[in-house]
Amino acid sequence: MLRPPQMLRPKTGLEPEAVRRVVEALRRGALVLLPTDTVYGIAADPRVPGAEARLAAAKGRPRTRPIPFLAAGRADVERCGAEFDATARRLADAFWPGPVTLVLSCGDKFEGFRVPACAPTVDVLRASGGVLRVTSANRSGEPPALTAEEAVRALGDSVEVALDGGPASGSVPSTVVKVENGTARILREGAVGRREIEAAVSGRGNAAGGASARETAG
Repeated sequence: MLRPPQMLRPKTGLEPEAVRRVVEALRRGALVLLPTDTVYGIAADPRVPGAEARLAAAKGRPRTRPIPFLAAGRADVERCGAEFDATARRLADAFWPGPVTLVLSCGDKFEGFRVPACAPTVDVLRASGGVLRVTSANRSGEPPALTAEEAVRALGDSVEVALDGGPASGSVPSTVVKVENGTARILREGAVGRREIEAAVSGRGNAAGGASARETAG
């Protein structure tokens, strides 16, 4: 068991020192807790050997169940090899940054990606190389954490650093949509509803609609 995690509470935005501490922990292969625009997340750097396995173990999650990426921007998603067809572009335009995870083709497999509307975590993502593996900060099957304190109570014995960004602005996880061969299939309905997803796919939705959905969710 690790010692209790270091709790970082930036006073004005996310100070460079807080970013540095979070990124240093990630580069050592440690797990960290981060705020998002939906719920708190637990993150690992996929470039560090063994970090993803530690993340799955902390969650009590089977290794066969993939953990999605959070990305600083769409360019970072594209650098991971994700394919954006017209449907994926419409959804990204409507809901990124925001509470929609897109499951996209990456060569011979599919990966989940989301660009969060959460400035502190986007700063960490940029300083970490653009993407991190992030999943909700709770044990599998338990309610998601909406504050840093809840996240620490759930997973504090597995993480090194917790970034306290205040209460999560949302209350439910992201909506997960798989895009394949030009079609969109909702795998999990969350912060954004089915009607909004369908409107975006059909071209009736737009970026303003995505902003409205994010405001409703948070």
